[in-house]
Amino acid sequence: MSHPHLLINLPPGFCRTPSLTSRFDRLSERFEVVRTSHDTAEQILPDLEIADAVLMWSWPVLDDALLDLAPALQFAAHLDISQRGARAALARRLPVSVGRAAFSPAVAEMALTLALTALRQVSTFHAQMRAGTEPWVASFPDEIDGRERQLSGRRVGIIGFGRIGRRFHELLAPFHCQVGVYDPYVPESGVTGAGATLMSLDELVATSEVLVLCAASNEGTRHVLGADQIAAIPKDAVLVNVARAALVDTDALVARLRQDDLTAVVDVFDTEPLPADHPLRLLPNALLTPHRAGGVMESVYRILDWLTDDLIAHFDGRPRSWALTESMVAALDA
Repeated sequence: MSHPHLLINLPPGFCRTPSLTSRFDRLSERFEVVRTSHDTAEQILPDLEIADAVLMWSWPVLDDALLDLAPALQFAAHLDISQRGARAALARRLPVSVGRAAFSPAVAEMALTLALTALRQVSTFHAQMRAGTEPWVASFPDEIDGRERQLSGRRVGIIGFGRIGRRFHELLAPFHCQVGVYDPYVPESGVTGAGATLMSLDELVATSEVLVLCAASNEGTRHVLGADQIAAIPKDAVLVNVARAALVDTDALVARLRQDDLTAVVDVFDTEPLPADHPLRLLPNALLTPHRAGGVMESVYRILDWLTDDLIAHFDGRPRSWALTESMVAALDA
């Protein structure tokens, strides 16, 4: 009996990582595997036409035009998927599993790390120590910079209460913060049941000492922090973006940062890599990381394991754990 044909279309680095070999071997035991790294519809089509299943990221998007030319395709396993790809699959009842939640634990931990780093000025102190310019406190406590603060007991706002936002909220538990949430897609019971308070966007922005972005990027969230919202963030607050750059009006953020009364910690950017001459690089109150929030190996192991389990479950006729449903579409990136 022949095995189903599985097209694995992932970036080349997945094949070059020795610690992933055993995971791909597991797939090879159950499927006839073809590995590719196609970026465009034209590139993937010849392999997709004969595939019974595909394991891939979110590109190229499997839209109606591509799916029409893949008559054998019975199942798609995606590391992530766009709203357009999800709607195309759901419309023709193509079974899909999505593993994007595998990144959530690492992203939530990074959000906590960055919030603490900004509040305690860890990055600033590190750079000063390297340069030999650090400010030792000679007169205690009157020389303490009041902008260096603890997280415990602070008012924390979370924009987006999906898996990342909820996990970040869980991580805040030992700090006994006052947590507010803005998410128009989550019922109030889903927020209050977790011990947080559902708030309007304007109220959340105006009252949060730490404001953390955890939402997807789509039509409903583009520039959710526009010029008016950024201007309303309290003096000396901390803004953390581990979500998507499109959620923030970057020009307005730069303008606010130039007032030197806000700290922003940014992991995602409108253009990546971030241009060398970008104004964010020149602002001492902008702490920057190169899109690393979810990018740890534990995330990669988790996502491949989850999708492999669902691939095998589908062809064995068993229930899947990470099936795409209509209710998930609104929370996906556009």
